[in-house]
Amino acid sequence: MSATPTRRMIGVMLLIPLIAALALAAFAWPAARVAPHEVPVGVAGPASATAPLQQGFERRPDAFEVHRYEDEAAARAAIEDRDIYGAVVATPRGPHLLTASAGSPAVAQLLRDALTAQAPEGTEVQVTDVVATPAGDPRGSALGASAFPLTLAGVAAGALVSLLALRGIRAVGALFGAAALAGLTATALAHSWLDVIAGNWWAEAGVFGLAVLAVGSAVAGLAALFGRPGIGLGALLMVLVGNPLSGVSSAPELLPESVGPLGQWLPPGASGSLLRSVAFFEGNAAFTPALVLALWAALGLTALAAGARRQAPAPEGPGTPSPAMRPARAA
Repeated sequence: MSATPTRRMIGVMLLIPLIAALALAAFAWPAARVAPHEVPVGVAGPASATAPLQQGFERRPDAFEVHRYEDEAAARAAIEDRDIYGAVVATPRGPHLLTASAGSPAVAQLLRDALTAQAPEGTEVQVTDVVATPAGDPRGSALGASAFPLTLAGVAAGALVSLLALRGIRAVGALFGAAALAGLTATALAHSWLDVIAGNWWAEAGVFGLAVLAVGSAVAGLAALFGRPGIGLGALLMVLVGNPLSGVSSAPELLPESVGPLGQWLPPGASGSLLRSVAFFEGNAAFTPALVLALWAALGLTALAAGARRQAPAPEGPGTPSPAMRPARAA
């Protein structure tokens, strides 16, 4: 056996465990360290009645960010605007918990557990789900699972544009066309068939399409700048970094404190937040994640154009003979 095949065999044996370790660390570490970090919640009612409720949240340092509201109506409005995940209203009959499972089933359950632990023994805590998950996805698991397929679709779109050597308007057309069709297909499945999202159909299709376009443009742009290694770099960034840090299956505030905000600046996290806003909260708090996705798409397309110009052959000068007029080389 020659040395070269032996080295390749050893390389494969060492590379696969390394890839497995990186993937396991990327996906398992955030899941294993789920804990609240500055989760925005509210308390509503007279100050004298809400003080014990606020102190209960503050017993866990840095776990909750408590906002005060005058009454239940103000707390409900803040939940619907996605300013907070839930609120505790002080009533003569005891604490009344308002949640939004559509915003994060994990946070809704966390608030139930926290309030139940604070309540005196034998006290029944009243819970109202202000913005509930749809009947087709009561645990919100299907929405959480949507981030990975969208990321894969975007990576595939960007990789194919590069591998098929599409340039200029054809590359842009392929990315926009693939994103638009992927958005329509995903909405038909998630909204019309599975009934796991419940907003405006066309707005949801736009979110899905923008998510695929942002990832695809980024991958295609990196490939245009760095060649085929750029495809791998883009895939690693989106799949092994962006997807685990997206917080779609839980909430950004439940991820490790150092990486939770980072995930919202990457397309998988931004698309998850935007989809929740459009599907369940009538577009409230949609501006920032939409801007993040638009910036990734714009930067990717700019890199794609720059890479294409760099790879284009230099124009021949006026004195340069055409290929037909150049003398043939001597054999």
